[in-house]
Amino acid sequence: MEKYNFENLRVFQLSEKLANDIWDIVISWNHLATDTVGKQIIRSADSIGANIAEGSGRYNFQDNLLFVKIARASL
Repeated sequence: MEKYNFENLRVFQLSEKLANDIWDIVISWNHLATDTVGKQIIRSADSIGANIAEGSGRYNFQDNLLFVKIARASL
């Protein structure tokens, strides 16, 4: 399987932008909202790019596919 730089993938770049936008939105919420649903949304958004990156470091297509599916579920 050919290796590629996941940072050049458009989907990774979009996931990073989404995560940054969500951080900016949630940070302005009140403490209760941030502490409950806000933290969950942030973790989910951060996990999209993290799973794309993790999958790209795997050595076979099936492992990569698993992490892409996890990233999609986080989205």
